[in-house]
Amino acid sequence: MKAIAHTTKDIASLVDIELPAPSPAGHDLLVKVEAVSLNPVDTKRRADPTKTDTKPRVLGWDAAGTVAAVGPQVTLFKPGDAVYYAGDVTRPGCNSELHLVDERIVGRKPRSLDFAHAAAMPLTAITAWEGFFDRLKVQSGKSMLIIGGAGGVGSIGIQLAKIAGLTVLATASRQETIAWAKQMGAEHVVDHRKPLRPQAEALGLKHVDYIACFNDLDQHWPAIGDLVAPQGAIVAIVGNRDPLPMDAVRSKSASLCWELMFTRPRFHTPDMIEQHRLLDKVADWLDAGKLKCTLRETLSPINAANLRKAHAQLESGTTIGKLVLAGWS
Repeated sequence: MKAIAHTTKDIASLVDIELPAPSPAGHDLLVKVEAVSLNPVDTKRRADPTKTDTKPRVLGWDAAGTVAAVGPQVTLFKPGDAVYYAGDVTRPGCNSELHLVDERIVGRKPRSLDFAHAAAMPLTAITAWEGFFDRLKVQSGKSMLIIGGAGGVGSIGIQLAKIAGLTVLATASRQETIAWAKQMGAEHVVDHRKPLRPQAEALGLKHVDYIACFNDLDQHWPAIGDLVAPQGAIVAIVGNRDPLPMDAVRSKSASLCWELMFTRPRFHTPDMIEQHRLLDKVADWLDAGKLKCTLRETLSPINAANLRKAHAQLESGTTIGKLVLAGWS
């Protein structure tokens, strides 16, 4: 089967290769991959300086395709089913024509979306869903600040926060990102390149109940500590580089929780199947028009040259919404 792999952290090491086709076992689905999406985890795993093994590694943790075969314990899907999923960071990625994934973290592909649009949704939807509903346990009628409102997670996060009944402020700084965040449903957009408190107070808000940091935590931590409400809550998806001063958060009895969508598959938690359930719910909402797809750009075909372009674009920090590669040459 065709695949794209790398051996060093350089973008240039992403190359087209041939690999043996895998066989499903246990709860595995063997998926014929039709489209893949890019996320920061792809570039971080490629550039990880701790990885010194020169064995080719296949990246990719967002895909849509068709089930080609199933393992003996599979009960949720059958060959021919169209699916979408984000996969498991402890296993080979989905940048290959055929890919193994546990059925318990796979959802049915939204019927209203083609494979390219479906591939844009899983990882970001899981991240925002788990961050809001499993970690923060958000309550309707409260306010939320989403830092990184025009990014992949922020784009779906704004929409899920609105469904949850929250008043949403999102950060963006460029004309096109401000417009995108408003298109996703944010009531207010504030500029993260300027002090946030004056902008929040101009909107009549001294504090916000929830803060979702979908961007650089170290950079935004002072503003987070200042703006989070007493007894409020913060969720972060990007690890900190330096120790975080906790005085402002501690004095407010505010909670900080982490969201990593790979936790359930990595540790095979007893509730691992919740990712299957939430992806099916997201598919229902996409089909009903309750959610908008966040795809902004598609490159075709799926090959190393286009994947190198996609990695470079993602690392530029200017990507809006999601970037997808579709169709094999």
